[in-house]
This record gives sequence, C-alpha cells and structure tokens, in this order.
Amino acid sequence: MELLPRSPAEFGSARYWDRFFRQRGQRPFEWYGAFPELCPVLHKYVRPRDKVLVVGCGNSELSEQMYDVGMCEDIVNIDVSDAVIRQMRERSAAARPRMSYLLMDMLHMDFPDAHFQVVLDKGTLDALLTDEEEATLAKVDQMFAEISRVLQVGGRYLCVSLAQGHVLKKAVEYFSQEGWVVRVHQVASSGDKQQFVLPVFVYVMTKFRKIPGSAAQILEICPEEQDKPMRVESTERLVAAVKDRQHYALLCSQISKTPCREQVSLDLCDRESGKPRYTLHVVDSPSVKPSRDNHFAIFIIPQGRETEWLFGTEEGRRQLAASAGFGRLLTVALHREQHYEDMASIQAELSGKVMELAPPGLPARQQVPFLSVGGDIGVRAVRHRGSSPLSGQFVVEDVKGDGTCYFRRLIFLQNRSVVQSEARLLAPTPLPGQKKRRKDKKKPSPPEPPGAIDKSYLCCEHHKAMVAGLCLLGGPDALPGELAVLVVGLGGGSLPLFLHDYFWQARVAVVEIDPSMLDVATRWFGFSQGDRLQVHVSDGLDYVAKLAAEAPAQYDAIMFDVDSKDLTVGMSCPPPAFVEKPFLQKVKTILKPEG
Repeated sequence: MELLPRSPAEFGSARYWDRFFRQRGQRPFEWYGAFPELCPVLHKYVRPRDKVLVVGCGNSELSEQMYDVGMCEDIVNIDVSDAVIRQMRERSAAARPRMSYLLMDMLHMDFPDAHFQVVLDKGTLDALLTDEEEATLAKVDQMFAEISRVLQVGGRYLCVSLAQGHVLKKAVEYFSQEGWVVRVHQVASSGDKQQFVLPVFVYVMTKFRKIPGSAAQILEICPEEQDKPMRVESTERLVAAVKDRQHYALLCSQISKTPCREQVSLDLCDRESGKPRYTLHVVDSPSVKPSRDNHFAIFIIPQGRETEWLFGTEEGRRQLAASAGFGRLLTVALHREQHYEDMASIQAELSGKVMELAPPGLPARQQVPFLSVGGDIGVRAVRHRGSSPLSGQFVVEDVKGDGTCYFRRLIFLQNRSVVQSEARLLAPTPLPGQKKRRKDKKKPSPPEPPGAIDKSYLCCEHHKAMVAGLCLLGGPDALPGELAVLVVGLGGGSLPLFLHDYFWQARVAVVEIDPSMLDVATRWFGFSQGDRLQVHVSDGLDYVAKLAAEAPAQYDAIMFDVDSKDLTVGMSCPPPAFVEKPFLQKVKTILKPEG
C-alpha cells in the first residue's frame, strides 16, 4: 500500500513516480486495458509508418508490444520519472532500436510543431485530471494544447481511459470546440470479470483545421460489439451513453458473483434508432437446487403477451422461474416498434449479450436453453397509431393470445405495460360452400386475419363484478330502457356495449373525457351509439357535479372505469378525486334511493 499516493495531487508529481517505480522494480505496471484487448482499436488508428508519441509511458509494456507485433516501430515514449525512463531504456535498447525513451514533461514538450501522426495516452489523462480544481484544469488545458501542437492535421490523439464523467466531458468539450472529430470506443473485455470490473474506453480525437465561425460537432460512440460508430448530437448525450455502459458492466459484475435478491430489469436498445428492442428481467429462484443442467435459461415472451400477469408482474415472473425449474431465468420481452424474423434470429442476436448476465457457478461451455410458449415469437399487428392531448400517444394492436385466440388491445404508450382496453376477436367464418385453401408446404402461410369483435367478452374481472351487481336491480317485469346506468370512462367501449347487448332493460349513458377514445372505440372496437346507448364527451367529475345540482336521483347504477394519468403513482384506478367524500356525496345525490 506504500505505492498509493497520499493525495490525488501526487499523481502529477515526478517525485512520487520516481518513488513508485523504484519500489515496484522491473515488474510492468498496467493501469487497465491489456494489449490483446486494446489491439483491435489501436490497429484501426495506428499505421506502420506513423511516428507515435506515448505520453506518461511509465513501465507499461504497451509500446513494446506494439513494436513487437509490427504495428509500429517509430515510437517515442516520454515520462517525468527519471527512474522509469532509465529502466525502460535498459529493457528495450537492444531489442527495439527504433524506439526511444525520453525524460520529458508532457506539459512542456521539446518537439517541433506537427511532429507526430499519433499521440497515445494510457491512463495519463485519468491520473492528471483527479479533480476539477482550477489548477488541475489549467494543467489539463496545457496538456491538450501541447498534444494539439505536436500532432499533424489528420493526426490522432488516442486516450485509453476509464471515462469518469468529468474526464470524458473535459476531453470531448475541449477537442470538439477545436473542430476535431471525437469518437469513443468501448474496449471489448477479456471476459475475466475478476480482473477489472469497469469497462475501458479509448477516446479517438482526430485533428482537423478549425473552420472559423463553424459550430458543427462530430461526436460518435462505438460499442464493443460493433464496428459501425453511432452519431450523438451533444457532449451530454455522449457522456450519458458511456455512463449507461459503465452501469451495465457493474450490474453484470454484481450478478455474476451473487444471486439477485430483487428482480433486475434493463433494456437492450436497437443500434440504429436507439429505441428499446428487448426488455430483460433477471429472476433468481433460491429454492431451486442447482444441478449441471438447471443453472440458467432464457425465456422469450411471445409478442403481445408481455402484459399478462405471468410475464408482466414480479410475482408472475417469480412463479414462472420456479415452475421452469432454473436457478436463474432471464425473461425477454419484445417491443412493438421493432421487427423480429423468428425465434432463431432472436437467439442469434441475444446469445452473446445474455451470457453476460449468467449466474455464479455456471459451468464452462454450458449450453443455455431458450424457452418460450408454443415455440414461436407470437403475433402482433399494429392496426392504428394515434395521439391525443389527454392520453398521449396510443396504439391499437391485434395479438395472439394463449391457444388460438386473438385479441385487440388499446395501449397508452406512456404506460405501455398496461392494457387499457381489450376485446376478443371472432375467428373468420367461412361462407356456405366455401372450401378451405390448401396450404403450400413450401411457404408457411401467415395467420388468418381475425374477424369481428366478440361483444360477449369482458376482459377484466372488475367488469364481471360490476355486471353481476346489475342483477340485483330491476326484475323480470322491467321494461326496455327502464334501468338507467351511468358509466364513467369509455376506453374501447366493451363494458357499455355488453350492458347494452345483454341487459335489454338497461339505458346506458357513458361519460368520456377524451374525444379521441370515442373515435377509437367506434372505429376499432365495434362500438356504436343508439337509442339505449349514448356518449357524452365531458369530464366525469364535472358531469356528475352538474347532474347533482340539476337532476338528482335519476340513475339506478353508476360505474366508474377510469384510469389515473399520474404515472408517479403506478397503476391506480380511479384517480383520487373520484373517491373523495364531497364527490361521493354528489354520486349519492344522482342515484335513485335503491341505486
């Protein structure tokens, strides 16, 4: 522990580094990023004929390894520690004649302008920029100015870093404002999670002549699994993208060592759009006794079924994991905005990423099964997209449920894990004498398009309870339309439609605050108004208050089927205002004595 500095400021002291390297001796010291991991990135930006400057070289083997594999030989290494420079000269003088080691401060370099094609920095910026004090930032500005001075136009500054937020932000802001192209590579890890948890990054700053008056910035990030860079629009977004990858690495490290006490959730995003493509939940089952074949499995939730209790709730997923019999189950939900070919393509896409979330104790080269319901990825067809000032963006989609049933659903995208309304679709009925088409064995036929709305279906248990309550009202002698019912909240219209069609004695008034929902219910859910079914577009609170003042005691039953628009309270129905005592008093006023 004597090698550690007494304060972060000592990282910039030549005296500290002399003492450090004397005590450490000949053993190479690598802050982070072994050469095999860095090589794929360095190979893209270092050419054999380049003249390379390594700042703050220490006794790292990086320069030697670059030289020995033939990546580049004209390498100049500088450091402020006389002890390490003498040590490295002795180590490389005979074997590497074209490589040199110089005692020099990178803040005040003796090289002429535009002398190098590449400046390489492995951990030096991280060691210098330990805080954001004025004196520290002044040193960093001096370092960047000197690097800029000795680099040719078109030259590259390659900085190997752990990318702490303030370090990355400072580097990106400085060089992007100078008109340089900034690209950040995540270095592929060796897979040894015990060695180093945090991911390593390489900043690639390419020098261009600054165009006067131009504010254009080119900022890019290259995730480790792909070569194609992704453009980002601001320094803040670039820093946030790096932070997401750091958090993911920490998460993978934690759950690879210990079981998860709580379910872990994360989104994997599409490379092109940046939108979520898969939502993963890590579910551990401590009650499952581990054996060689039951450590880990992946469960692909069929499209459109992610909102079901078994897949969409913590308790449901816990039950799913226990019944599947695996110590760790990773559930994968597919997003409606994305396209998926088939189960095989999903497995190929996810196989590398999901193994980063494997549990502790997974045997090497263990085959991990992919599970699903029915062996396919389900069916989801978006029929309509819309938006309203009250409900935000929404979609109407047809999905295949368990078995052969199809359902039409209304989903508010601000709360996409909740089905707002659902109707069952009737299977298409062939016409008399119509023969079924023979299937082409070579081409799999698409699913038959669903038919009309099944108006006998109630999707919610609370709807069934509400309807059952009506049996207590009216008698066998009641006349058509004699039973007055008020429904507050339309949605897809299944509840008022059921009341209209199966309670012929009911006269139903519906209050809906959002006119867009009336259009959706009419166009997509088979809803229609008539003599015994009328919709009033109004705020339910205002409508009830007005009736209480003008027309009391007129309804036999009042049903509230309204959701809360406040996402901070989770799934909450109805909004609090509907259950406050003054409002409930108004509800009582417009009910008949036996209502």
